[in-house]
Amino acid sequence: MPKSVFSPTYEQFRARLIQARTDAGLTQMEVATLLKRPQSFVSKYENGERRLDVIEFLEIAQVLQIDVAAVVHDLQQYLPKRT
Repeated sequence: MPKSVFSPTYEQFRARLIQARTDAGLTQMEVATLLKRPQSFVSKYENGERRLDVIEFLEIAQVLQIDVAAVVHDLQQYLPKRT
């Protein structure tokens, strides 16, 4: 099993965060400022250089005004099927 940061599910997760930021009309710097973090924090999670924990995701979702439950629900379709 590949590390989850390189999985199709995590790729979709990152893509959704990037799309939410651009849909909100925010730059990485603006998101970082709202999070009280350096711009490199946003860059690294968007580029897959850094994994997000649940609390960080919740904080980002709040700033980007995205529905956490909807994101998690939608990502379930990318999980590998277990038998």
